[in-house]
Amino acid sequence: MKKKNKESVWDYPRPPRVEPYPGLIEIVHKGFNLAKSSGSFRVLETSHPPVFYIPPEDIMMNLLQKANRTSMCEFKGMAVYFNLVTENEQINNIAWCYENPRPGFEAIKDCLAFYPSKVEACYVDGEKVKAQEGDFYGGWITSNLEGPFKGGPGTWGW
Repeated sequence: MKKKNKESVWDYPRPPRVEPYPGLIEIVHKGFNLAKSSGSFRVLETSHPPVFYIPPEDIMMNLLQKANRTSMCEFKGMAVYFNLVTENEQINNIAWCYENPRPGFEAIKDCLAFYPSKVEACYVDGEKVKAQEGDFYGGWITSNLEGPFKGGPGTWGW
């Protein structure tokens, strides 16, 4: 595992920025690879751990069904959600995407972001991530990140 430079989430921009992420992103659930990508994107926003967006061709989309949930981001636009559906389980709102993102976020069109708290494990370059507290923001916390993180202790209850 390659050592990463320390990043403070308080140095991330507002409004947020999307950037390509050339490293390996993996999502594992019940022992299978739900997603594996070396062509994802990460969105960086002040006080948030990065959120990784994975192209649909790198995801087992046959296990996902569009949910009836939407939400609005002031920067990225309207998000639609997906449920994981298998013979043995259904996990609601496991991932989301922007089908028509606002200007500046075109790169993540149709790419999915997953809540790390709703799957067995998410990895960034082989490192297992911690989920951002709560299931609203969906950030991925790695050892190189410094907080405090929005939604967690010390962030004044945002």
